[in-house]
Amino acid sequence: MTVDVLKTDGSKAGRSIDLPESFFGVEPNDHAIYLAIKQFTANQRQGTHKTKEKSEVSGSTRKLHRQKGTGGSRKGSIKNPLYPGGGRIFGPRPRDYSFKLNKKVKDLARKSALSYKAKDNLISVIEDFKLDDGETKNYFQILKNLGVSSAKTLLVVTEADNNLKLASRNVPNNRIMRISDLNTYDILNCKTLLFTEGSLKSLSAN
Repeated sequence: MTVDVLKTDGSKAGRSIDLPESFFGVEPNDHAIYLAIKQFTANQRQGTHKTKEKSEVSGSTRKLHRQKGTGGSRKGSIKNPLYPGGGRIFGPRPRDYSFKLNKKVKDLARKSALSYKAKDNLISVIEDFKLDDGETKNYFQILKNLGVSSAKTLLVVTEADNNLKLASRNVPNNRIMRISDLNTYDILNCKTLLFTEGSLKSLSAN
């Protein structure tokens, strides 16, 4: 698949670049995508949830009344889970939600996601550029020239310098990501995928 390289003003640079079939032309595997996204979202969970059980609640352990002869049920401690302020039964405890996924499965999922984007013509390539300052309006103007200012966009670069980071951080629905950090979740979580020439060449070299 061949894509025209665009300038930052939105015009064509007069050259095109081939999207490597090994990344953008594979048969998508939906189950691999599911597993990769499941792992990514699971790894984002802190797992610090915790509630106090009966042994951890502050309160007296004195028996509330005698065992027999009251006409009521047996009552042990005020920390009983059945009472207000008592401990919780089988409450959540801190745990690690992350799980292992084979590298080949993650690579297949990423290639499948890229192939879906290429099939839907949602991939654009822009020439390498640098911003002279960290002004948000300058970066937003580039997105506007490319016609993606209102779409959820992911710009993939080789390395993001400080000016680019500063200029892009306040632009809504836009993210900057290094090619080495590109993952299945972020590919599918955006509407338009923008590659710089350098990042695309770096992807092809891997």
